[in-house]
Amino acid sequence: MFLASWIWGAAVILCCVAWFLLGRRRRRQGEPPLENGFLPYLGCALQFGANPLEFLKEKQKKHGHIFTCHVAGKYIHFLTDPFSYHALMRQGKHLDWKKFHFATSAKAFGHGSIDPAEGNTTENFHQTFIRTLQGNALDALVEAMMENLQYVMLQSRAPKVQSNAWVTEGLYTFCCQVMFESGFLTLFGKAFNSNNDKNLSSKQETERAHILNALENFKEFDKIFPALVAGLPIHLFKSAHSAREKLGEALLHKNLLKRDNLSELVTLRMFLNDTLSTFDDMEKAKTHVAVLWASQANTIPATFWTLFYLLKSPEAMRAATKEVQNVLESAEERISLDGKNISLNRKQLDSMPILDSIIKEAMRLSSASMTFRVAKEDFTLHLENDFYNIRKDDIVALYPQLLHFDPEIYADPLTFKYDRFLNEKGEEKTDFYRNGRKLKHYYMPFGTGIAKCPGRLFAVHEIKQFLALILSYFEIELVDSNVKCPSLDQSRAGLGILQPSNDVDFRYRLKCL
Repeated sequence: MFLASWIWGAAVILCCVAWFLLGRRRRRQGEPPLENGFLPYLGCALQFGANPLEFLKEKQKKHGHIFTCHVAGKYIHFLTDPFSYHALMRQGKHLDWKKFHFATSAKAFGHGSIDPAEGNTTENFHQTFIRTLQGNALDALVEAMMENLQYVMLQSRAPKVQSNAWVTEGLYTFCCQVMFESGFLTLFGKAFNSNNDKNLSSKQETERAHILNALENFKEFDKIFPALVAGLPIHLFKSAHSAREKLGEALLHKNLLKRDNLSELVTLRMFLNDTLSTFDDMEKAKTHVAVLWASQANTIPATFWTLFYLLKSPEAMRAATKEVQNVLESAEERISLDGKNISLNRKQLDSMPILDSIIKEAMRLSSASMTFRVAKEDFTLHLENDFYNIRKDDIVALYPQLLHFDPEIYADPLTFKYDRFLNEKGEEKTDFYRNGRKLKHYYMPFGTGIAKCPGRLFAVHEIKQFLALILSYFEIELVDSNVKCPSLDQSRAGLGILQPSNDVDFRYRLKCL
């Protein structure tokens, strides 16, 4: 037994030595500085995963504005100079933004490849999302979300809020339930018709139970999402795999066809799935699971952080409340609990620069997205003052949190300042500088260039609607006004808005209107 263990141990050591001597990548002339790390395959993955921001700051200080890291079998060139970001956008001939996203979606959600080159579908997914989440289509989504948020806050959760007694709940739990239920109804419609239905109340209760069950499956699947992106097979996570399959079953076309008021996004995606793809029924459903995840995974924590910082800042709360009141008065909307909903259209929501600034600042502090491009071939990347050789299949990446926490751009960058994105006139501020030069790229939670999140406008409107309604209908406060800001859960770094490491208790009650 001892001999066998010794032989296996020696074999592992020999393999590591062989990799160190023969398998490690060597930096070629003209390439960025290289960090291989010490572990075969993983490279720098453990150090990067522990604290991406600090890791990249350290390498930036050591190597300068561009360097290469070996991370989980991939070679990633991190570009850290914001004045060179545009160089990445100009390299469409040499860099592919779709390859990484297509592969990640198929791996995480379990559908076949959505790359038209693979032959499973001819749908242009990015164009589908732009067509159904922006322009005129956004107006319908905003209208539906406004109605559904009020239904969820005032009717679906009625047992909790019927009296004027205080209700205590976890802030993240509250945001999660309200935004998931409202967003699900907005995109995937309702299983009940609210007109002339004698059994409406019973159907609404059943519907809510199904949606909250879907929320539990969503959370179970979402917990292991970073592992799926890293390449681990979902079969290693039995409960998460089961949760993903249950979500898929709920979003089968035969089940969606039973629902009323499906969004244009889902209706069009169903049509294109049926006419342009060779996917089977479950694969089609899993493309809808991808839509569900994309609509919730970042919006929920962004909503939490925005409301948390608002509750922690009396000055921000006063300014936001006043702005909401002014817009409602201008729109001649009366706040009441008699069943008549507040109605604010997209134009009215867009006239709230204070809420805009609060949302931006909360997202600046919590965003850890990453922009990826994959090299189609060997090429030379020309930056502002230099150029570097990039190998085929390497990844060129931006990590905007470096930008968001740069004290040269944002004074006191770790502090929440609700008016940071407002100018002297109280309008949107767009002038940010580094080393005395105006920046084109200074705020990037949604990515940049052609791959910029197509649902970003809807996401911001959702959060703005949520805040406007909370401030209109409820009194809200933290249970402990001195509670510390939760730390960011770094396990999701690179995926968007980071979740809090712990929940925070708050309380709310209906206003006496």
